[in-house]
Amino acid sequence: MDRRTLSAALQARVDREDLPGVSYTVLHRGEVVAQDCLGWADREARVPLREDHLCRIYSNTKLATSCAVLQLVERGLLGLDDPVGDSIPALRTLRVLRPGASSLADTEPAREPVRIKHLLTHTAGFTYGFLDPSLPIAKAYAAAGIGEAQRTLAQMCEALASLPLLFQPGSAWSYSVSTDVVGHVVEVVSGLPLDAYFRRHLFDPLGLQDTFFFVPEDKAARLVPMYIGDLKNPSQPGLRRGDAKTWDQDFLHPVPRLMAGGGLVSSLADWTKFVRALLEGGGPVLQAESMRHVTQNQLPAGMWIGFPNLPLQTGRGHSLAASVCVEPGDPASVAGEVQWGGLAGTKWMFSPSEQLAVVLMTQRYMSSELPFWPEFKELLRA
Repeated sequence: MDRRTLSAALQARVDREDLPGVSYTVLHRGEVVAQDCLGWADREARVPLREDHLCRIYSNTKLATSCAVLQLVERGLLGLDDPVGDSIPALRTLRVLRPGASSLADTEPAREPVRIKHLLTHTAGFTYGFLDPSLPIAKAYAAAGIGEAQRTLAQMCEALASLPLLFQPGSAWSYSVSTDVVGHVVEVVSGLPLDAYFRRHLFDPLGLQDTFFFVPEDKAARLVPMYIGDLKNPSQPGLRRGDAKTWDQDFLHPVPRLMAGGGLVSSLADWTKFVRALLEGGGPVLQAESMRHVTQNQLPAGMWIGFPNLPLQTGRGHSLAASVCVEPGDPASVAGEVQWGGLAGTKWMFSPSEQLAVVLMTQRYMSSELPFWPEFKELLRA
């Protein structure tokens, strides 16, 4: 494997001001076979990006929350078919928008309860308001304060109970606050706040010292600034430095919401340890039986993941933890690979059949439409 080729492709993205800086690690059969840190942690101060710099990993957090739930299933404290209402009574009786509904009041009863497996696969019927803010349901989410950092997960669930589901549970796929809901399930079932649960049952066993919901003061200098490009035309080169107002919190000062679906900060070194554990079979955080739920598609035949205003990702299903490639449609993908990413461009992937894993870190807000990730994977496999 030629590290220079991989690094050159990413350096080109830095040079054209698509990304401020980017770091990556490639694992093959348990060994680090390529690693590099390119560009800047802080462009204005000319601070080069390092392996120990801290990045907001946003939706990569879902991997930790999903593993936490699977641990509770292993211990017999929770079942994947359990209704969420058993743990969160406010969500016991939910209404569903009728097909073609023109009003949020045009609802019908849910034909079955939202179950833990629906939450983990994003088939519960919840949504993310920010993905398409013009929709009535998105405006209702905003009015109810679903995404507010000043609300606890428990308060978010109480607010969700007053809003309709988009569809009958299990009948469709919609990326959503489901992982935040299931994060509160972890709190209720375990009796621990989510950050304490993560520390005791995930981070300490894996030796993660730089992964937090809120960065401690003595490590704050390592938190990388966020950069923002052209939000209307992401392919347009050029970056500006963002501030905490852009993403509702600074990740330095604690807020009530422990965002189970997108609140963690981590380093390249730490998150590589997490993904390496999954590549090598799950230990010490998951048993082999649970890894089946992480690596195998859990969606019905013909149901693929997709996001508002973007093409359907035909061939990509979803496990109880992340996206799974079922039918490869391009040279960047291989059947069975498991992957996800975050709002600021952080990515991870592991492929059991190839014994291959990648973790990539960068900090460009809303950068998912840039093709640096599939380009990187295609070069890796070439």
